[in-house]
Amino acid sequence: MRGLNRWKSLVVTALAAATFSGVAAASLPAEDTVKIGHYGSLTGSKATFGKSTDNGIKLAVEEINAKGGVTVNGKKLKVVLVSDDTEGKPEKAGTVVTKLITRDGVVTVLGEVASSVSLNGAPVCQDYGVPMITPSSTNPDVTKVGDMISRVCFIDPFQGFACAKFAKDDLKAGKVAVLFDQASAYSVGLKDEFNKAFKELGGQIVSEQVYSEGAKDFNAQLTRIRESSPEAIFIPGYYSDIANIALQARKLGMKMPLIGGDGWDSEELAKNAGAAIDGCFYSNHYAPDQPTEIIQTFVSKYSKEFGGTPDGLAALGYDAANLLFDAMGRAKSLSGADLAKAISSTKDFKGVTGTITINSQRDAVKPVVIVERKNNTWAYRATIEPKKK
Repeated sequence: MRGLNRWKSLVVTALAAATFSGVAAASLPAEDTVKIGHYGSLTGSKATFGKSTDNGIKLAVEEINAKGGVTVNGKKLKVVLVSDDTEGKPEKAGTVVTKLITRDGVVTVLGEVASSVSLNGAPVCQDYGVPMITPSSTNPDVTKVGDMISRVCFIDPFQGFACAKFAKDDLKAGKVAVLFDQASAYSVGLKDEFNKAFKELGGQIVSEQVYSEGAKDFNAQLTRIRESSPEAIFIPGYYSDIANIALQARKLGMKMPLIGGDGWDSEELAKNAGAAIDGCFYSNHYAPDQPTEIIQTFVSKYSKEFGGTPDGLAALGYDAANLLFDAMGRAKSLSGADLAKAISSTKDFKGVTGTITINSQRDAVKPVVIVERKNNTWAYRATIEPKKK
């Protein structure tokens, strides 16, 4: 099996803490429990992503255990969650996932958020025959790793199309500039899909500039963009860089709206960017102010448990865990092949982030939500449905 011996040879020293609705895993017989793993950026520059996802998963675990556990072949099993930290570093993903599988004994893995990290963790799951569901890695290559890998989020071809359609039809922008992170699989992939869709819709990309994650000075790129006179700027990066970009753009007198992808979804962005992101937009998986019962129930439970309003990452973590529990109930067994088959056959699963159907590529077919920054909050602006075939 590809890469298996290499991963088996890794030395893993850190033990992740297992959480189980406030009950220690050792207090129940092993045959009455089932372990699931989560690998995410619990620390590091994208820590809000990992923590929100982990909280969403924990909430789903607490709820299923309060009902007696997940039902597998008529038997109730309490769920034990084991979470481990990648620090948002792709090079750590293989070690962390190997540990979850070989030392912690999880039957399935949830994670990661960042596509670059998932692309390093997914091959390990595939080699060991352990199903993996990524809550929010949108790069199409993630599920192409193999039949063990699925996701509950939309993918970048559709997200790029949705952002392009919103810019062209809603904002009436005919000319757009693009600023992207040249080393990020997520950023490059989303940029490519946006450019393709925007041109097909009759728009023009007037400038394309690059940056590297963690950069502090964007004035050179923004000055070149300003010279091209765009009506909007598409920035498919992560929240950790967007605040500086927005602040510097406004200092240069650039008042056009900035548009981003779901990588913007963090409370840290508004905290650091302030008024610089007023009138800006990004694509997301849900908006907490949408008035549906399933969303408002989730928002209420999450806020009571963890405080604050749950972001899209929390909602996706919650949906990923609940879709997994649903698949466990339909699977012939919890063997890798049986569980992966049940996950990939999911149809019309009612999640917080929309009704989810897993297609033949093990990608989720679902709508994109556009949110807008106004009145010091992110508010629902539009829903863009998947293109009909």
